Amino acid sequence: MVDRPRELEAFDRLLRRFPVVGIIGARQVGKTTLARAFAARTGKKVVYYDLENPEDLARLTDPMLVLKQHKGVVIIDEVQRMPDLFPVLRVLADRPGRPAQFLILGSASPAMLRQSSETLAGRMTYRRLNGFSLAEVGGDEHLRLWVRGGFPRSYLARTLEDSCEWRHEFIRTFLERDLPQLGINIRSAALQRFWSMLAHYHGQIWNASEFARSFGVSDNTVRNYLDVLSAALVVRQLPPWHENISKRQVKSPKVYITDSGILHTLLNQRTRHDLEGHPKVGASWEGFAVEQIINRIQARPEECYFWSTYSGAELDLLVVRGRRRIGFEIKRTVSPKITPSMRQALKDLRLQRIEVIHAGEDTFPLEAKIRAVSLSRILTDLDVLG
Repeated sequence: MVDRPRELEAFDRLLRRFPVVGIIGARQVGKTTLARAFAARTGKKVVYYDLENPEDLARLTDPMLVLKQHKGVVIIDEVQRMPDLFPVLRVLADRPGRPAQFLILGSASPAMLRQSSETLAGRMTYRRLNGFSLAEVGGDEHLRLWVRGGFPRSYLARTLEDSCEWRHEFIRTFLERDLPQLGINIRSAALQRFWSMLAHYHGQIWNASEFARSFGVSDNTVRNYLDVLSAALVVRQLPPWHENISKRQVKSPKVYITDSGILHTLLNQRTRHDLEGHPKVGASWEGFAVEQIINRIQARPEECYFWSTYSGAELDLLVVRGRRRIGFEIKRTVSPKITPSMRQALKDLRLQRIEVIHAGEDTFPLEAKIRAVSLSRILTDLDVLG
């Protein structure tokens, strides 16, 4: 069991501000377990509905009649199975005194997000739940977390073989069952092939034409595939940052498989030994580091970018909050060094500093405004954004 106190505190904080809080995340990422843990500690009366349970679904045949009776906290799991619920929640959220608050859990389908944003504007906020992070398992477990990924059942599996089997089954059921339930009508075989191909481009700049040629379909079709997996929170598109400088800059996003364990399964890499000899080992470590940095400093998706010019200057991760700009360069080495690209990024992007995240054990300065930070030490050596 891994405790997730930061998430529980966030649920409590958000429910004090909004009558409806949506927890979105990929399937099996731990939403239900966390909601039950929250229910056990909240101190309020809690009612729980699981819309994958036929009995609970039947009870909500007339949702207004049933839900208006409740006080305290109402948890509704797998809410994407009942999209007509959102207009009902709007009415209930507007009642004087807010007799009940609603914590809704679900996978992030585009349709669900669009409808809720239209009907619950100003009444609802979302929080994205990812798999386990270094903040939850501890820096000493960073290699296990990297190899297995953060899905709870994969990370906590008794053996590495059990972990691998769980990930294989997750990929199959995600494509064959979960996506169709979200209204995604794309053949699972096509998405499986696309996802596997995307794993080999992990950490690279998106090139729709190259994917389209490989699949024999249009650029728009492969773009739709990418957007589907991104909306389901299993792929991250890191947008490019454009600075007003004379250099030509890259304008397409970088793509990452969000969970490192799922990436390794798509690449057919079972053990750390296998992974160490694979051409994508550096990209895998980079993507893992990107996710851990974002989680640690608590940056919002709209604050995260990468930067790259056609002349070769680049920055793996740029975080922009207000007037603050912090750069992160990720190097899978135990002896990181300053590069001309880092100095160029520091100057062109007017960065406060660059943190070079590396695979060694120590954190130390490289020069003014550039510091080497061990990935295993980011919990103590990187500050949360103010």
